[in-house]
Amino acid sequence: MPVESIKVPNLGDSKSVEVIELLVKPGQSVKENDSLMVLESDKAAMEIPSPKSGVIKSLSIKLGDQVSEGDEILLLEVEGAAAAPAPAAKAESAPAPVAPAQLATPAPAAAAPASVSVENIFVPDIGGDNDVEVIEVHVKAGDVIKAEQSLLTLESDKAAMEVPSPKAGEIKALKVKVGDKVSKGSLILELAVAGAAVASAASSPAPVAAPAVAAAPAQSPVATVSAPAPAPAPTAAAPAASGTADVYAGPAVRKLARELGVDLTQVAGTGARGRIQKEDLHEFVKARLQAPAPVAASAGGAGIPAIPDVDFSQFGSVEQIALSKLHKVTAANMQRNWLNVPHVTQFNDADITDLEAFRADLKAEADKKGVKLTFLPFLLKACAKVLQEHKQFNVSLHSSGEYLIQKHYIHIGVAVATEAGLMVPVIRDVDKKSIWDLAREVVVLSEKAKNRRLSKEEMQGACFTISSLGALGGTGFTPIVNAPEVAILGVSKTQLKPIYINGQLQPRQMLPLALSYDHRAVNGVDGGMFITTLARLLGDIRLLVL
Repeated sequence: MPVESIKVPNLGDSKSVEVIELLVKPGQSVKENDSLMVLESDKAAMEIPSPKSGVIKSLSIKLGDQVSEGDEILLLEVEGAAAAPAPAAKAESAPAPVAPAQLATPAPAAAAPASVSVENIFVPDIGGDNDVEVIEVHVKAGDVIKAEQSLLTLESDKAAMEVPSPKAGEIKALKVKVGDKVSKGSLILELAVAGAAVASAASSPAPVAAPAVAAAPAQSPVATVSAPAPAPAPTAAAPAASGTADVYAGPAVRKLARELGVDLTQVAGTGARGRIQKEDLHEFVKARLQAPAPVAASAGGAGIPAIPDVDFSQFGSVEQIALSKLHKVTAANMQRNWLNVPHVTQFNDADITDLEAFRADLKAEADKKGVKLTFLPFLLKACAKVLQEHKQFNVSLHSSGEYLIQKHYIHIGVAVATEAGLMVPVIRDVDKKSIWDLAREVVVLSEKAKNRRLSKEEMQGACFTISSLGALGGTGFTPIVNAPEVAILGVSKTQLKPIYINGQLQPRQMLPLALSYDHRAVNGVDGGMFITTLARLLGDIRLLVL
């Protein structure tokens, strides 16, 4: 039988996806659509099925590997047409055992070619999330689609995930619309699949051959050993004791566990193959809260009483408005950061009169380059320069509180207000890019943020964040540190103020700055030096080249 290389199929926009579970091993027999492994992306956990039946010769990946579309998974000795003649030759000398399989195979194959059947297409595994909103539908009834073509886009936490079609065919009926809430197993559409009978015919010999295997134990005990070869359950159950990273749970469940402070190794999963679901976490937390001793130990005297709900309808007309997922995630992160980080905020004004004049002089050149040159690229460049000089701001505090992690790269997040809520795309290697490069990247990432098209990678890895309310007005505000970063810069609206220079009052454009920082990692002297250096750089842009 021929040996074929089985590769990772189309994963949508995801790249370098982690292998969190292997469901097969060398020597194991698999059938078409049997699961080979489980991948965990930023959006969901997904199982990769085998495109063909056969025997696994060797695995090309291992747990923890990062894979992308086209990477080799394994070598498969394929069961197919090339193997059929061999049993046929044996049929003359040993017709009794071979005849059932031989009779079952050719007959359906001859009837298959012109058949079309309508199949239901369901929502795949989306990482344990339930009631995920459909924010975009890419197809309509009557469309002819290809395998892996995007059907719809779902909104989950901070990202949008596209659901591809598992098969090619013609859409007979759509069962979802924009705004619907769907979960794993929800019906998306009815698809007329050409050649579906071929697939069913190819699989139909299995029930015929199965009785032969079932009848074999009396004559051949080996058959009983090989029959239950696929054994994903032990593979999934084994990691539970080895650590949180090896627990069988999707990204949404892991995120919820982090927010609740739950150790996943202590939670029993009730999903398929021991997968931990959100309901399992809720039950675990509920059980702990009902046990008096653990609650007293975990509270540690620092419990914060909840704000009681009030029936506002007694005072007048009210309306209950559901929060979007992004809004809820942002609120949870803000509360966590405010409660865990001891904030200090220092203020200063930067004289950007000369910088604004220089920016105005570059308008003609910016128009030639097709670039919108705002103040933000200069602010990014100045912050990168200050982070290089004051390295104590380019750190993260380890959760143990025993040491700092010093970063040798400078990635800066920029808060962007969107209709859905606040998003923070990250501009990488700011210190290595020109003002023009930064100007282009700011525009691109801002547009992607507003259209909910930011990838996981584009929202991770920031060392420092800038939050600008300049266009909205105001004289200052205290931004909340975006942990595990240790500082954030708040920028307000530029104001024309009279400033004494050499004994004379002069009108100058002054930019209000507010630097909030984690006082566990940064002390007041460092904060004062940082914001003073930043104001000096913005006041004389020539200093950026030194």
